[in-house]
Amino acid sequence: MTAPTVDVLKVLVGTAEPVWGLRVIAESGRSPGTVYPVLERLEVVGWVASQWEVDESRPGPRRRYYELTADGALSAARTIAAFDARRAVHTAPRPAVAR
Repeated sequence: MTAPTVDVLKVLVGTAEPVWGLRVIAESGRSPGTVYPVLERLEVVGWVASQWEVDESRPGPRRRYYELTADGALSAARTIAAFDARRAVHTAPRPAVAR
């Protein structure tokens, strides 16, 4: 699992309702060229579901909204915990070695 994927998952886990792509970009700190392919891959594996906005009264282009599926929410929580645990091991200070 890559850091960008985990960053996207953290945004999705932290929301109670579907979020649109630009919000995922802003909250993850990742570029659109990173976020949208991650969202697409997560949708292909069934972790994320998406739908187009249906509000035609709002000006501008339609928004695509993303949310975790039930399986995706469980998998995302496990993935984030495992990734953060690995990161903590790699960034923990190493004990001094006696010479």
